[in-house]
Formats: sequence, C-alpha cells, structure tokens
Amino acid sequence: MNGTRPRNTRSQRLLEERTADLQRVKAEYDNYRKRVHRDRMAVREIAVANVLRALLPVLDAVDRACEHEPMTRGLKDIADTLETQLGSLGLQAFGEEGEPFDPTRHDAVTHHLSPDADRLTCTEILRPGYRLGDHLLRPAHVEVTGPPPHGANPDRPLP
Repeated sequence: MNGTRPRNTRSQRLLEERTADLQRVKAEYDNYRKRVHRDRMAVREIAVANVLRALLPVLDAVDRACEHEPMTRGLKDIADTLETQLGSLGLQAFGEEGEPFDPTRHDAVTHHLSPDADRLTCTEILRPGYRLGDHLLRPAHVEVTGPPPHGANPDRPLP
C-alpha cells in the first residue's frame, strides 16, 4: 500500500501541473485571439476612415451640384445613394447654424462681433464637417459670431 500511495500522489501532482500548464496555454491563446481581433478591427477602422476621407471631395462636389443645378431625378438618385452608402459605413455629417462654436470640431473662417451675443456661435456653415464614430475626419468650416472682447468697442475694427 505504501508503494502505491506515493505513486498516486506523484501522478496526481503531475496531472495538476499539466492541467495548470494547459490552462495557462489556453489563457494565452484566448488573449492572443482577442488581441488579433482587436488589431483587425483597428486596421478596418483606419481603412474605412481613409476611404471616407478620400471620398469627401466627391461628396462636396455632389452637394455643390445639388445646390447650384436643377435637381434632376438622376442627380437626386446619385446624392441619395452616396449619402446612404457612406452613412452605412458610419460617416456622420455635422455642423448646424446656431450651435455653439467648438474649436475641436469647427474651423472658424470668419469671425463677426455682436454686442448681443453671449458666446461664440456658428452663424453659417460654409462646409460641413464629418466624423466616423468618435474620429474627426474633417472639421466644419464656419462663420462665427460672438461677443466683443471685454472692454472693446464693437464698432471699431480690431487691429
């Protein structure tokens, strides 16, 4: 009996060691799979952002055509399809008249002073901005109206 007990204990110890090794390898493999998936998603996001950024001039051209040309059925179909397809990839336009100016999302092209204004506000959207999720693809170009600097005369031009 004494001869089998140490052997059984030795076998049990080896089994526990191999089980721990297997669990460690499995955990490492699971972490590797998660990291590869995360890396693939990051590469996909970067690729989509690059394609969308390259298509923004096309979107601008279609928008200008819609503003300045008679709206034909073909032009409307092109504009609608482009908007739908780019939206399905996650492209979101932003920039609304009246929204507060945010220097992280807007480029102020023109600044007007108004004694009635209490904060900087986007008063005209010259070119919409676009984002993909939380990533800014292009800031909106805006005209901004805001209060004059403290103690300044709003009727006198700034130097």
